[in-house]
Amino acid sequence: MARSAPTEWTAPAPPGTPVNVAGPSVPLAPARSRRSRARRGVLFLLMVAVAAVMLYPFYFMITTSFHTEAQYQTGHGSSISSWTTLGQTVPIGQQLLNSTLICAASIAIILVVSISAGFAFSKLQFRGSQGVFLALVGAMMVPLQSILIPEYVNVSRLGLTNNYTGAILVYAALGTPFATFLMTTYFRGLPDELIEAAVVDGLSYPATLWRVALPLALPAIATVTVLQFVQIWDDLLVGLLFLQNPAERPITVGLAVLASGRTTSVPILMAGSLVSALPAMVVYLGFQRYLVRGLTLGVGK
Repeated sequence: MARSAPTEWTAPAPPGTPVNVAGPSVPLAPARSRRSRARRGVLFLLMVAVAAVMLYPFYFMITTSFHTEAQYQTGHGSSISSWTTLGQTVPIGQQLLNSTLICAASIAIILVVSISAGFAFSKLQFRGSQGVFLALVGAMMVPLQSILIPEYVNVSRLGLTNNYTGAILVYAALGTPFATFLMTTYFRGLPDELIEAAVVDGLSYPATLWRVALPLALPAIATVTVLQFVQIWDDLLVGLLFLQNPAERPITVGLAVLASGRTTSVPILMAGSLVSALPAMVVYLGFQRYLVRGLTLGVGK
């Protein structure tokens, strides 16, 4: 009896290799891979271009601040005299302290009001809550310029136009609607069963907010803190109107007064602008992870 020829052994294909059921295995066409790499390359170049456009002002500020006025005009040389002159012309330390105090007090008021109101709107049932919440959301649509004059009249009648208190109250009033909306959206994502279980266990609603809901809302709190800090720190209009005392001016108002002089040195102004921008940049970059998380969870919920 004739013996059959031995068949050649073939190693099994590794997992994930596409198999052609009509014949032997065929490798994937490289065209799809090339198109994917091309798209990633175009996206990378686009991001590099956007980053260059966004970072160029900071590069200009840094390089210009290390020039004298004559060196800035000629484009040659470097010096730290602009920084020395800035410290002698503007009380930069006092103005940075003023901005810090105003931001801290305003954000503290905004957090206390928005956390309490957000928990009440999301977890407590009371008559007229929907109408009050809609009115609060509607307050977000009102432009600042349209209410600034009435705000100034009210604050001036209270005699608070030349101290921190007036500016702090105005900043708190302007920031509370958005902060309350964000905290309400976030608290609505917490399970109602969790709040009910805490109440059944004997906790009051304030204790439930403090011991149960507040630790879970740290991302939203970080988001409100960062957004309000950047907005208040960089604001000029409110500080210019409500802080007319030179000893209590924030850094933005101090730089605006410096820029309004008859002879303004561009290097000195760039040095001051860099000092003013650094705190907001540090806070944003330091809390960027929590900011993105808080915004994402707030929108998703």
